[in-house]
Amino acid sequence: MANRAERLSRILLSLPPGLYLLLLFAVPSLMMLFASFRFSGEYGGLAPWYYIEDGQFTLDLTLENWQRLFESDIYLGLLLKSLAYALATTLICVIMAYPLALMIARSKKRHRDLLLLLVILPFWSNFLVRIYAWMIIFSPQGALTAALNVVTSSLGLEPITLMFSGTAVITCLVYVHLPFMILPLYANLEKHDHRLLDAAQDLGANRFQCFWLITWPLSLPGIYAGAVLVFIPSLGIFAIPDLLGGTNGIMIGNVIKQQFVESRDWPFGSVLSLVLTAITLVLVLLAAKLGSPAGENNGKK
Repeated sequence: MANRAERLSRILLSLPPGLYLLLLFAVPSLMMLFASFRFSGEYGGLAPWYYIEDGQFTLDLTLENWQRLFESDIYLGLLLKSLAYALATTLICVIMAYPLALMIARSKKRHRDLLLLLVILPFWSNFLVRIYAWMIIFSPQGALTAALNVVTSSLGLEPITLMFSGTAVITCLVYVHLPFMILPLYANLEKHDHRLLDAAQDLGANRFQCFWLITWPLSLPGIYAGAVLVFIPSLGIFAIPDLLGGTNGIMIGNVIKQQFVESRDWPFGSVLSLVLTAITLVLVLLAAKLGSPAGENNGKK
């Protein structure tokens, strides 16, 4: 009876998130998978997936949308470019967030709330407002661009333009997603047992050895969690590349938006969305495996 009650409680607890994933993820994904094999309508959207002629029922499906993805190097190139941008954003966020999260975790308790408040403070303003602020910073008439061009002209180099470039896109991506790396890292680092560091120092380890052999391995689950929270949104984002990147900083998310909204080629937009979803699922499963105790032990071996 106790086992049945425990099993029933697990089912009841997992039912709401299971229904949520089924209705808002699995079903839409299946609809997009079916749409990827259909023809585009005469005025956009989706054409009927069957027709009846002379009393005979015939499916009107095609593989042309998937063939189009692999026949052209443009879309695969944009996908690789988006992966590179998301990876660069994630690595920069790790480098910037780790010392800050470590400093917050080791600060006095009365200061932690204020420091965490400063980390989440940008969320209090609108997302687009923050992007527009970076547009002003990177504008050709801005003080930052003018100062950099003074330096480049003194060195005999060509003037540079920060706006509508990959540099502007990655910088804004880091700015937007940096808190998502800091918070999981802080949550992990705050739980570390400081007695392990004291024991290592008593055994003759220096500060670098204490960090590399104790703090760093214990913080890997926080890094994996933060990497997922940064990498996945950076991979599919379209607002930042659209406003700051122009034609030079376009990413796969911009192409997906263009297929659905502007070109109204829903079948090919579904193909690109499914590819992006598949990559996201693989990365989530990989991060979950690496962040598990078994994954950590395998990595150490």
